[in-house]
Amino acid sequence: MTSQRFERSGIHLDQSELLCPKGCGFYGNGAWRGLCSKCWREENQRDRQTQIQEDWALAERLQKEEEAAYASVHQKVRPQPMPVGKLEERKTKEKSSHISVESSPSSSGSRHVAGDADRAAQEFIDFLKPLKPGREIFKQCRAFTESMVYKRELGVEELSECVQDFYQKLSEYLHTQFKGSSDHVESVMDEVEKYMMSRLYEGVFCPESTDDEDKDLAIQKRIRALHWVTIEMLCVPVDEEIPEVSDSVVKAITDVIEMDSKLVPKHKLACITRCSKHIFTAIKATKQEPASADDFLPTLIYIVLKANPPRLQSNIQYVTRFCNPSRIMTGEDGYYFTNLCCAVAFIEKLDGQSLNMSSEDFELHMSGQASSPVRPLASGGASAATLQQVQSGLDLLTGLGVRQEQVMKESRRLESDLIDWSEGVEHKVQDALEMFPPETRGPPLGVPAAAVPSAPSAIDADNVENDLLPPPLQPQLFAG
Repeated sequence: MTSQRFERSGIHLDQSELLCPKGCGFYGNGAWRGLCSKCWREENQRDRQTQIQEDWALAERLQKEEEAAYASVHQKVRPQPMPVGKLEERKTKEKSSHISVESSPSSSGSRHVAGDADRAAQEFIDFLKPLKPGREIFKQCRAFTESMVYKRELGVEELSECVQDFYQKLSEYLHTQFKGSSDHVESVMDEVEKYMMSRLYEGVFCPESTDDEDKDLAIQKRIRALHWVTIEMLCVPVDEEIPEVSDSVVKAITDVIEMDSKLVPKHKLACITRCSKHIFTAIKATKQEPASADDFLPTLIYIVLKANPPRLQSNIQYVTRFCNPSRIMTGEDGYYFTNLCCAVAFIEKLDGQSLNMSSEDFELHMSGQASSPVRPLASGGASAATLQQVQSGLDLLTGLGVRQEQVMKESRRLESDLIDWSEGVEHKVQDALEMFPPETRGPPLGVPAAAVPSAPSAIDADNVENDLLPPPLQPQLFAG
């Protein structure tokens, strides 16, 4: 098998590490301690059975101790316990009232999910109409989704077990109906998952009984703190200066972000698969040769860091718990999903050694005290190319600084010239007003009033001012 080793960036992953350690040949998952869904369910059921037996033994022992203590204090008649039938009836009533409150869609998001569920139901019916066992399939699926409403008090892991058990039983039933046609069975199971999870999504995605939301906030904060990590630090073989590569990177980021808007696990996996294929396209366009699996994981880590997808951990947990197990155990969807889980695990454990830097530098960057990332020196031509690119950027910044200084110098000179011109105009206007005072005097004796020139009016003063202005500036200052 191909070994994925990235010694400089500290990323080390063998293809065998993606598989279930039980040796079944299926892809494992970190949420299941590296096991596939089949082996995980088997171990989980054994653990649960053991836990149930221990709980029963403990409950019986505590009940006996409590009865003995009660009898020793109260020697009188014991109060009769509530009959089992009435106790169950009371629990059912409480459960029904609780569910009726929870299931009332009051927000716009709930109405949106309900609309998607109605469309999924209609599409499911249309899909099943041509099939001979279609009526029975729909009957079982509808009965199961309705029964899940009464299991809302269970933990999300128990709900996951219920869904996975139903998938397994229905798959076995379909294999008896469609003998020798695994593809047909898978297509039906895909539609079953789409119908069921569209209806159950609101109650099982990121439930309050789990710490999914806390994990979402933790990974989101972690990725924000790692904003300084560069493409060179991760040894990502992608050149975003190439338009085709940049376009593929943007599409990959868009796809992994879009995952949160999907309701069905299969559709979330499809987003991850599209994102991964865009990554391979970007690598191929950069290297001018087919991309290898050795380049995929660090590039996926880089995409996740740039995208910082919303509710990342909740989406991974949702797919893990409620996806058709055959889809994440085998095939390209399962492979890409397992790599995404590995990428998230790497980001959570990322340290200075992984980026080929000291622990002190890493902590400075994480705390925001370092002004710029410390880029590790590459070897050979890569080092020369990096230094040349840095020098080119510095030269550009220096040229911009010189040009800015020239612009500031010219602006200060122009400001000084405008001030001098304004003061000169003001003095000339004042001199003109002193030469021709605006006072009105009567004509001398014996001289007609029409023969005496009158003092200039305010309008005349303006005209005088206009005549004193430099010719090039007159149209600009007195236009209109």
